[in-house]
Order: sequence, then C-alpha cells, then structure tokens
Amino acid sequence: MSVEPVPQGYATVTPWIISRDTPRLIAFLKEAFGAQEIACLTGEDGAVAHAEVRIGDSVVMMFDARPDWPATPGFLRLYVEDADAVHRRAVAAGGTSVTEVTHLAFGDRVGRVRDPLGNLYWIQTRVEDVDAQELERRFGDPGFTAAMEYVQGADFFPGRDRAHG
Repeated sequence: MSVEPVPQGYATVTPWIISRDTPRLIAFLKEAFGAQEIACLTGEDGAVAHAEVRIGDSVVMMFDARPDWPATPGFLRLYVEDADAVHRRAVAAGGTSVTEVTHLAFGDRVGRVRDPLGNLYWIQTRVEDVDAQELERRFGDPGFTAAMEYVQGADFFPGRDRAHG
C-alpha cells in the first residue's frame, strides 16, 4: 500500500492565515462561509498554535501571530454557488463590504468582503464562459470597463494614504 503525497481531503495548495484572534476568525468563517472546524490546538501560552477549517472542498489553516509580528492579512478567493448571497451573509456575520458583487468581463460575479480581523475575501461565481474574442470585445465595452474600474479602484487598506503606500 503506497502513501499518497497529498493527504486525503487536502488540495495541492492550502492557504494559511496568520491571525491576531484565531477563535474569532474561525467563528466568522463558520457564520459567513459555512466553514466546518477540523482542529484547533492551543499552546501552553493559550495562543492557537494550529487550526484548520474546511470551506467547501478546501482546507484553510490558521494560527495566532506572535505579539511582535507585523499584521499579515490573508487574501483568499472563494468560488461559491451564489456570490450575492454569500457576500450578504459575510457582511451579516460582521464583515465589511469592500466592493459590492459586480459582473465582470471575464464571466464572474465578484464581490469583496474584509473580515473583522483584516483578511480580504474575493467571493466569486462563474455565471458565463467567455471566449477570447468576446473577452476582447468586452474590454472595449464602457459598462464592463466601468465595472472593472470600480472593483480595481476599491481601497484594500482603508485609512492608508494611497499616495504613500
């Protein structure tokens, strides 16, 4: 019997979030995205040393940052059945809408939400398959151009002076 190089239930890439409050992050992920907690292990100091949740078919790992570490927000893309409904649910769970769900030229409806700990989620649903010729046409369409400018123009880091980083 051979051992599989990727454990059952995991993908080849697994995001890892370094958090200031992992239990609060897990609670948000459960409420906003229906995450299922797999594990949450604390160290002798009470900090979360390792935690895992499953969202859909993906595992997200996390642990508490050390007090002297800089903030390291995670940026995650979630493909879901209904981006509008999940976006609303994430905001109701305590997230902040960064961009409302918007139909973009490449065929996805995309909205972004920041969780209470600063992590940013691209919540997306593929609503149509767009071939290269149609995509090129759409990049010249003022409606799709405005939608992309709206999404790209949103500030990922509110309160930051955009002119100085």
